[in-house]
Amino acid sequence: MALAAFFDQVPVLRLRDPLARFLGASDDGIIEYRYCDAVRLAGHSCPTVAGAWLSARAGLVALFPDILPERGGISVFLPEAEDEGVSGVIGQILTLITGAAAANGFHGIGGNHRRSGLLHYGCGDVTGMRLRRNDNGQMVEVQYNPRTVPSDSEQMTLMGLVLNGHADPAQRQRFAELWQDRVRRLLIEHADDPAVVRVRYLA
Repeated sequence: MALAAFFDQVPVLRLRDPLARFLGASDDGIIEYRYCDAVRLAGHSCPTVAGAWLSARAGLVALFPDILPERGGISVFLPEAEDEGVSGVIGQILTLITGAAAANGFHGIGGNHRRSGLLHYGCGDVTGMRLRRNDNGQMVEVQYNPRTVPSDSEQMTLMGLVLNGHADPAQRQRFAELWQDRVRRLLIEHADDPAVVRVRYLA
């Protein structure tokens, strides 16, 4: 499986996971996540997966400006139901990065390291996504706007041909290249662009 080369250029997310250290998965509890991990989980790379990655990154930087974020110590709140739109995809990526899970997550050991119940769907008062540090209650809301990085005009024409089965191999390849080029621009050229990802402190 040859992944897109630019995936290696996407900012890496580094977190401290006490559960990983406790159970010996990592000797120091430090785990690094790369965008290709999110792609492998989702099975594809798109503006939604990229947006979940960038939003998580921005929220973690805001909540943990001077220390490594604690995986498993963060609650996530999403505005839509799990089965609505792309909410489930976003939730899966956030679970990968933060450890926060819905009711089906890890229930902990001896009252510690619980991950279940930290991911909440259908929070109508949330715009974008909300992240909360569970140790001090600090919260941020992250809004993602991919429309500020538009797709190439040729992409939509090619998408129609591909979906209708009328595209030749060269057109299918061209469509894929244009699709990933937009994802690349979002993840690398606009990773810190407030027009794309905006963070607001709530508490």
